[in-house]
Amino acid sequence: MTSHRTTARTTAEWQAADAAHFLHPFTDFQGLAKKGSRIITSAQNIYLTDSEGKRILDAMSGLWCVNVGYGQQALIDAATKQLTQLPFYNAFFQTATPPAIELAELLAEVTPPQFNHVFFSGSGSEGNDTIVRMVRRYWDLLGQPGRQVIISRQNAYHGSTMAGASLGGMSGMHAQGGLPIPGIVHIQQPYWYALGRDTSRDEFGLVAARWLEDKILAIGPDKVGAFIGEPVQGAGGVIIPPRTYWPEIQRICDKYGVLLVSDEVICGFGRTGNWFGCETMGFRPDLMTFAKGVTSGYVPLGGVMVGDRVARVLIDQGGEFNHGYTYSGHPVACAVGLANVRLIQQLGLVEHVRDDVGPYLAEHFAKLADHPLVGDAETCGLMGAMVLVKDKVRGTMFPDALEVGMVCRGHCFANGLIMRAVGDRMIIAPPLVITRAQIDEMMVLIRRCLDLTLADAQRQGWLH
Repeated sequence: MTSHRTTARTTAEWQAADAAHFLHPFTDFQGLAKKGSRIITSAQNIYLTDSEGKRILDAMSGLWCVNVGYGQQALIDAATKQLTQLPFYNAFFQTATPPAIELAELLAEVTPPQFNHVFFSGSGSEGNDTIVRMVRRYWDLLGQPGRQVIISRQNAYHGSTMAGASLGGMSGMHAQGGLPIPGIVHIQQPYWYALGRDTSRDEFGLVAARWLEDKILAIGPDKVGAFIGEPVQGAGGVIIPPRTYWPEIQRICDKYGVLLVSDEVICGFGRTGNWFGCETMGFRPDLMTFAKGVTSGYVPLGGVMVGDRVARVLIDQGGEFNHGYTYSGHPVACAVGLANVRLIQQLGLVEHVRDDVGPYLAEHFAKLADHPLVGDAETCGLMGAMVLVKDKVRGTMFPDALEVGMVCRGHCFANGLIMRAVGDRMIIAPPLVITRAQIDEMMVLIRRCLDLTLADAQRQGWLH
């Protein structure tokens, strides 16, 4: 066993220690050990620095979360002060701490008007586990215990815990661990480019939403408790639904009395050009999961905004809700969350995305569709995706085995850009503090990596 070292290590030493001891999430452990991890050592604004001293533009905000960018002193100071004053106390046993109370107040202020109560967790996955428990408890208290089923969508991501992964609709996750758990079913996603190009986007949005009604009727409205969806499917590849989709989903949920849940873990806190994605997409959820952007990832925090419809039943009729976490309302996390939300307000980042950099990114990102490899390119606020295709005219996709997205991602890393591959979709979600000049810099890097990927495809004969 080696002792902890405080002196600087070489990249190879870091990689060796990493391979020997650290099991990474969503990773082929053996493959990573052979290749060696990329070691990130510092960050500032929207840029990372690795152990070789290379500067990298982080077009993914870490993991969709560093909304205010790296190195914000207000968040660092908030954590330091709270660690000194009260590093931890729990929210069990009829106890609370000032940061948790103050953050709950502030979240009630910035969320849509139906939300006045918060249940804190440590992550989005835990938040969605809470959703399952809370939905079923709500219907139990109303004397309808049969309304157990929660409907989600294929290719959705709602976390990787047992309930979160079950709510998600990713087959690779369901193949491991006997998922989904009972009482969770899925409908098809509103992915126009793959499923609806024979109709207009607006027509397809209505068709896709009505898959929910079909599923409710097939199961029985008296058995369906809730429908959950991300306003924009993030980890599924930034699938932006047609504008007709969410209003029709709202109509269907209202018709059958089904609770509507918005998973805002990625879309929340300004990402789409409003405080929350449901506001951008035009629907009124009863429950709303949040995480990531609430602290800009500086410390872990998540939770559920509980709408008045649900909160009144839980409070007035509920008795004890037998659910919670050691770190629910963690004082340091909540102190950082307070500083982060206030900084978003002070910097006007929601307006910055909505009125300035969001439209600017949309204009320039759409121009990527002229590239020979790009079949479609679209954005929503500071989220964007382009689909890589074998034949633009016919819309022919690459065979999955070619992993063209991973080839493009490799060129991105090699050229100082973090851009994520989801199958044949290349996606971005840069920090909200990004400027127009930095968007220009990012677009140059993206085009360079597309050109390198095209050259690889031509050399390998993938386009024929």
